Amino acid sequence: MPSAIPSRRFSNNGAGVAVDGMSSFAFAFDIDGVLLRSSTLIPGASEALKYLHDNNIPFILLTNGGGKHESTRVVELSKKLGVPLTEENFVQSHTPFKQLVEGDESESLKDKTILVTGGDGNKCRNIAEMYGFKNVVTPGDILVSYPSIWPFNQSFSEHYINNARPLPRSVDYENPSTSLKIDAVFVFNSPRDWALDSQIILDLLLSKDGVLGTYSQKNGDSSLPNNGWLQDCQPKLFFSNPDLFWATNHHLPRIGQGGFQASLQGVWDATTGGATLDKTIIGKPHAATYKYAERVLNKHRTQLLGGEGEHKKVIRLNRVFMVGDNPESDIRGANEFKSSHGAEWSSILVKTGVYREGTKPAYEPTVIVDDVMEAVKWGLQEEGCM
Repeated sequence: MPSAIPSRRFSNNGAGVAVDGMSSFAFAFDIDGVLLRSSTLIPGASEALKYLHDNNIPFILLTNGGGKHESTRVVELSKKLGVPLTEENFVQSHTPFKQLVEGDESESLKDKTILVTGGDGNKCRNIAEMYGFKNVVTPGDILVSYPSIWPFNQSFSEHYINNARPLPRSVDYENPSTSLKIDAVFVFNSPRDWALDSQIILDLLLSKDGVLGTYSQKNGDSSLPNNGWLQDCQPKLFFSNPDLFWATNHHLPRIGQGGFQASLQGVWDATTGGATLDKTIIGKPHAATYKYAERVLNKHRTQLLGGEGEHKKVIRLNRVFMVGDNPESDIRGANEFKSSHGAEWSSILVKTGVYREGTKPAYEPTVIVDDVMEAVKWGLQEEGCM
């Protein structure tokens, strides 16, 4: 059991604390491998977060996990961790997709038809709809309505029938103007049926205008940019999480969404002879996710410290301690992120997840500690609060 943090409030004389007791630092925590292994609480996690909560030290949970809506996940995590959490201090891998329903009509995907893949059953479809996307299709919908798209459809037919919805338009490649058209593809969470998802995504990337069953005549045309591949209004491709591995209750790391991405890339390369595959990848370590997370953290911090309105000014956030178990995502992202608000992000690598003790991390953290309790203690000591 990790040693506890002393049960006292931090000193107002600390370097990271203003005269009114307001901290100028905050924490960001990964979840899998830091706070939990699958559904099992890692020793010290609850105590560490409770200390921060009780002492009004801001923190957010920043995870490459997903597959459930934020409102559902914070209820589950609050119960497991014994600390009240809200959507205001919780960022999942796909949370930044919310931004794609905003903006003007020319940029927003709100009213477009999107393909959402990954996760269990209809959960990711439901999340996308809760974010504001109005026309959401899944690979299962397509398979049930158009079974010839995948020759092994019988293998999972009962599962897909139970979760499928009618398509907004039928698949009719001979009449493209009236056929189903997909404007964007979102990999929200780790796909369960890699074969079906890969086939449908590849079909769309080879299509004309995102119409299933069509094949662009520009494909392979050496007179065009990228030898003609992705030059015919194919749908945009988004991934929410680049993690090749993640920590579960198995004793060795398991393949994550990044494995599916690598597999799809391999099929694309073999199909096109190595043409560029345009895609947008968010999640740690990508700067867009850290930028989004810092904006969420600053907003949460302002509310937590009572800075709403004109009556109380919140001092600037100077430092964020990113606590993670994965050098490729948590540590790399924190090391490379350049805050537009001037905050320094320091990376703390724990030994309770993906990282294997005794190996050299691919990306060197600021410090390596045993677990999340030691990570919080180290951060507090750095700020002169212990």
